[in-house]
Amino acid sequence: MTAGGPVTANGPVTANGPVAPGQTMLALCGGTIVTSLDPPEVTDADLVLAGDRVLAAGTAPRGAVRRDATGTLIVPGAVCAHHHLYSALARGMPFRLAAPTDFTEILQRVWWRLDRALDEASIRASALSAGLEALLAGTTTIVDHHASPNAIDGSLDIIADALASLGLRCVLCYEVTDRDGSRRARAGIAENLRFLAANRPLARGMMGAHASFTMSDETLAACVDGARQAAVGIHIHVAEDAADNRDALARCGRTAAARLHRAGVITGQALLAHCVHVTGPEIELAGRAGATVVCNPRSNMNNAVGHSPFTLRSGRVALGTDGIGGDMIAESQAGFFRAREESLAVPPRWPLTRLAAGAAFAGRASGEPLLGTLQPGAPADLVILDYPAPAPLTAAGLAGHWIFGLTARCVRDVYVAGDRVVAGGQSTRLDAAALAAGSSAEAARLWARLEGIAPHTYAPGGRRSR
Repeated sequence: MTAGGPVTANGPVTANGPVAPGQTMLALCGGTIVTSLDPPEVTDADLVLAGDRVLAAGTAPRGAVRRDATGTLIVPGAVCAHHHLYSALARGMPFRLAAPTDFTEILQRVWWRLDRALDEASIRASALSAGLEALLAGTTTIVDHHASPNAIDGSLDIIADALASLGLRCVLCYEVTDRDGSRRARAGIAENLRFLAANRPLARGMMGAHASFTMSDETLAACVDGARQAAVGIHIHVAEDAADNRDALARCGRTAAARLHRAGVITGQALLAHCVHVTGPEIELAGRAGATVVCNPRSNMNNAVGHSPFTLRSGRVALGTDGIGGDMIAESQAGFFRAREESLAVPPRWPLTRLAAGAAFAGRASGEPLLGTLQPGAPADLVILDYPAPAPLTAAGLAGHWIFGLTARCVRDVYVAGDRVVAGGQSTRLDAAALAAGSSAEAARLWARLEGIAPHTYAPGGRRSR
């Protein structure tokens, strides 16, 4: 596309067709634009938007509304490819039980108690708080994995409505599991299918599943059948801890990844979170299937479960926070340093390729193949960063600036589908102080309910622990 975009007798056009008559063109003028993360592409130009699309990176056309972006860095909005929004109100949560000694006990004593305490109000408050935090850090799409065993029906609508009120794009699912009984497992599948049938502008769905070690063969098969009917992939935790493999080996003589592959879970549409305890053949299996793997470095370090070998691989390997906030700049930097500690062969472009893979996945799930770029016709999801580069900022050097220079504090403005949802570091949709006060009060009520909930008794192998 030429500077300013091609023009016909009917006016400017995008990759999706002509700019509609009367449609406002917006030009973000004077910035340095990253039109692609992988491969890195950088240009000094005006970024022109037409409605919810990128029109061109070039010279602002006559008649465009101009907004000053002089001296800024304009980048595609980030995608968090694996989140647990419901964890937002757990920050600072009191804990009076014996400290967990392994990953299973972390689930039993913390997260599987918290999710049983969730109700509609706390689901909404969590989504709003975590969603706003993500936006303010430059994350424009969240792929969420939700669980609320005592508030399943309609839970995905609550999350979608909350995120829509902020202006966020999302891909949602409910976590199907047998740990709370077969009735709730069936309800989780129904919630996914109900949500998948809805038509929302910025929200899409998947079939959600917890992990091999909390799912019977029957429930796993039902998830696969539901996903096939809806023509979507399954979003599932895979071998996050060695307990997942021990359980699968006891069940069927196969590892967790092999069991899931045999069941039909690992497809080109699948989203496989963690994949820490996987073998070389299982890595190749996921690659051949075309599945997207999501590494969650900070969470894995926090839970002491190990380091995913996928961080050293190329291909469809994305990044998520696993509920540790929504700051993908910080996650990508932490992931790079953890991978670099493993091997000096890890290239500086590692964070950029991982973020691009997450955006590519979300784009496929949303029917937006250019998501995560600022190329003509791409969704106008972007972040304006106040980043006065202390050294030349070129395509070849972008990774160095990303790793060693950027922070969420640089975020000035955020656009999703052409709508400015953050301006000057503040939400344009809601009062952040009022939200924080309401969330704090809701967290206190959630914590009070949690006091009456005992540790979960489900353990790998379907056993009830003592």
